[in-house]
Amino acid sequence: MLLPHRPARWSVLATITMLLAGIALIGAATTAAEPPTRLGTYVVDSAQVLDRARFDDVRSAVDQLYANKQVRLWIVYVQDFDGLGPETWAARTATQSGFGKRDLLLAVATQTRDYWFFGDLPSGVSDSELDSLLTTGVEPALRESRWAEAGIATANGLDSAMRGDGGVSVRALLIVALVIALVVGGLVLYSRKRRRDRRAAELRAARQLDPDNSVALGALSLAVLQVRSREVLVEIDNAIRTSGEELELATGEFGATAVTPFSTALAHAKTAASKAFSIRQQLDDDIPETPDQQRTMLVDLIGTVGHADRELDAQVTEFDAMRDLLINAADRLDALTRDLVDLTGRTPASETELTRLTTAYPAGVLVSIRDNVTMARARITFAEYNIDNGRAALAEPVGKQGGAVASIRAAEAAVGQARTLLDAVDNAATNIQQATDGLAAALAELRSDIATAKTLASYGGPEIAAAITTAEAALAKATANATNDPLDAFHDAVAADAVLDRANAAATDRKLAAEDLRRRLERALADARSRVDAATDYITTRRGGIDADARTRLSEAQRNLDAARQLDATDPVQALAFAQAAADMAGRALQEAQASVRAWESRQGPSGTAQAGAVLGGILIDGLLRGAASGGGSGSGGYRPGSYGGSSGSRRTSRGGRF
Repeated sequence: MLLPHRPARWSVLATITMLLAGIALIGAATTAAEPPTRLGTYVVDSAQVLDRARFDDVRSAVDQLYANKQVRLWIVYVQDFDGLGPETWAARTATQSGFGKRDLLLAVATQTRDYWFFGDLPSGVSDSELDSLLTTGVEPALRESRWAEAGIATANGLDSAMRGDGGVSVRALLIVALVIALVVGGLVLYSRKRRRDRRAAELRAARQLDPDNSVALGALSLAVLQVRSREVLVEIDNAIRTSGEELELATGEFGATAVTPFSTALAHAKTAASKAFSIRQQLDDDIPETPDQQRTMLVDLIGTVGHADRELDAQVTEFDAMRDLLINAADRLDALTRDLVDLTGRTPASETELTRLTTAYPAGVLVSIRDNVTMARARITFAEYNIDNGRAALAEPVGKQGGAVASIRAAEAAVGQARTLLDAVDNAATNIQQATDGLAAALAELRSDIATAKTLASYGGPEIAAAITTAEAALAKATANATNDPLDAFHDAVAADAVLDRANAAATDRKLAAEDLRRRLERALADARSRVDAATDYITTRRGGIDADARTRLSEAQRNLDAARQLDATDPVQALAFAQAAADMAGRALQEAQASVRAWESRQGPSGTAQAGAVLGGILIDGLLRGAASGGGSGSGGYRPGSYGGSSGSRRTSRGGRF
């Protein structure tokens, strides 16, 4: 009885089954779609393509990237992008998740097989490196459905690209630096001691060298050559002074003709010594020499002194033979006694003159002669003692009278110095008077030169400023001391004026040079302005047909011109260089612009329309260049008028595609 109803029951069951299946399919489709949403964790697997182990591997790679480089990488696996394009889905997800400049997103649609990488590229990653990472690391893994490997490759690839930003432990560097400093310090101390010992030994050896052996001298260190040069200068100067005193006595005894060979040798020695002292002064002045120049000059100095020393030594035997003091020893002692009587008689007058000078002038004026009378008396006493010893020696038997020679020489030297000491006192008043008479003129000239220097101050720099300061101080001091200390005042005025004269001469030269530079700069600026203006006008009115090269040259020309204007008042030399560069670059810009326009015109054909001219002038531009659709905007052929705005500009990257 129930059989007739079975088909109906089966029909109902089939219908219910189909409805349930449809509902399941609708639910599955709804589950598969993943709209943009705020991300709550760095790895999201809505598509359920990762097991627990692989999910942890991806999360570990993401965490390691953040630990190493503080870059937040978010990785999302969905079945599809909810009907949106991958770029739109990624951008909306980033916006809803509050992404900043250190956030990056890799979104993968496993069912529709799309992916997108979105965010601000880190500073250590270039566009080419990102392209290489996506095309060689990420996309191959996605094509083979190795979902975890794609995420890991992204994290590791970014980490590797930024690896150049790594550093070294500061503490380790400090420890290494401290150890190095201690080692270096010990080595420096040890090296200094060895250097001192080596230099002392080298100096001892240098004293034994033949002054003509320039090769051996040249092998010495500069420090040893410096020390040895000063030693030989003192030695030759003492030898010349002693030889001069001896020669003066011999000339009085034997006549000028008889002592000619010795006079010649002494003159040569003085000339050589003067040359050597000049070399020393050149080495000591403010103008530096290179080490090679110093070495050459020092070897020359030592050789020059050595030659003079040998020339004097070569005459010693003949000189001593000529001055055989024993031949006329008695007469010589008598002459010395007469000299002593004369000097003793002069002493009271010289003492009175010194007292008068001491009363009239401050101690500083007389510092060079204040002890002269006392020293002259001491020399007279010493001469008397040696004269007595000489007479006693002459009273000895023949063959035992050698002591008379030394006594006579000592007495002669003492008498000569006593005479020089008293002469200095007697002539002091004359010297002071000469300084007093010339002081007024010297001060007047100094005042005039100071006034001149002040007009040149802007051209003289620190040198003339220092010279003015010194000169004004010297003028004030000399004026104040004109009566009490004329010698010192006269010296200060003359010395300061000499320095000021040199500074004025140099400043005058610089002033003339500055004026010439200013004229050349004005001409160069005018030339640069006109050439930049010409190129600017040409490019502005034909910009539609001019490429980047001409525009680059013009921009550089303008930059150089701006720099020249800024430095015009403060650094005319540099400003001139910038102005000349601007003029040259503007000329190149104009030439390249003209060539670019000719090329553009040859591509346009013989249209000659007003619209073509507007395009050349940049009045109409290609709509695609400003984001408009082809054929949109004003005009035809895809051109429209230009408007305010830039072309592009961001490090924002957004790229991806199918896999």
